[in-house]
Amino acid sequence: MRIVIWAIARKTDPLLEASINKYLERLRHFVAVHIELIPPAAAMADAQAARRTEAERVLQRLKERDYLALLDEHGKSFSTPTLASWMATRQQENISRLIFLIGGAFGVDESLKKQAQCIISLSQLTFPHQLVRLILVEQLYRVFTILHHQPYHHES
Repeated sequence: MRIVIWAIARKTDPLLEASINKYLERLRHFVAVHIELIPPAAAMADAQAARRTEAERVLQRLKERDYLALLDEHGKSFSTPTLASWMATRQQENISRLIFLIGGAFGVDESLKKQAQCIISLSQLTFPHQLVRLILVEQLYRVFTILHHQPYHHES
């Protein structure tokens, strides 16, 4: 299984990119992972049309054995150990790519919510998209250190 993070976004701040890349390099010791930026819809007055356009771009990229995990503040909340357990289960399934999707500035179209096998909330708070990428890669690194019994995560 490979992990792919799709973000509907443009290139981010170089300082944030450096932090994201630091965790990606650490994470690659455990699993194949990379990030792909999907261009957001051009400036549209209609948010629904923008979401539809972005959804089409995502759906075109999906393949048969992909598992789509959508990040959304209204999704299921996990503790880090529970997320690690969830990840262990995904690793036992016949998944080619585990795709984490970070939606665009206007959110995601309902068609993507229906296509997703899981909707995950990192928080009920709303974060800028580049911070979501950083938080996600750090949490994935933390999850894999738990699964590999590495001394990174500490329970209180």
